[in-house]
Amino acid sequence: MNTNPFSRFVDRATSRLGRFISWLTLCMVLIGAYNAIARYLGRFIHTNLSSNLYLELQWYLFSLIFLLGAAYALKEDAHVRVDVVYGRLRSKAKAKINVIGSALMLLPFCVFVLWVSWPSIRNSWIVREGSPDPSGLPRYPIKAVIIVAFALLVLQGISQLLKDVAVLRGPDEDEEDGGEALEDVGARGL
Repeated sequence: MNTNPFSRFVDRATSRLGRFISWLTLCMVLIGAYNAIARYLGRFIHTNLSSNLYLELQWYLFSLIFLLGAAYALKEDAHVRVDVVYGRLRSKAKAKINVIGSALMLLPFCVFVLWVSWPSIRNSWIVREGSPDPSGLPRYPIKAVIIVAFALLVLQGISQLLKDVAVLRGPDEDEEDGGEALEDVGARGL
């Protein structure tokens, strides 16, 4: 049970963000389907039914899903992991690996991306960067999502770090579970 107020707040916000992303995914799929149908139907009736706006909107929605979904994937432990040994470890050993990974890799990488991307994003907003394609969308708002996404990833990373530290400081749940399982076996006479 998570008793840390910061982690509870961040986890709730990330869960809400995950639900929002699922709706963005539906929108992206519908726009992608429209783009495909409009392209082929337009060829058939010799009329342009699509535009760069719809194509870029589909790309922007994919970018939002990918960028904003990173924090949700971290919270749900749905990120890619080479799970040759990790899955067989006890909860405290997993927590140690997670603490080391968060402190030495995840959080420093996120801070680095925030630091490196800020000048480019700031310049994009200053000039109100737009698409080079006719009827395209402005680029500066989607670039700003990079900052938002990595800030959210930092917050979720800190939340995960706090929860893993709590696991390390708490009782060894694996031994408790194993002990109860042995008591149950003894009580049933097996």
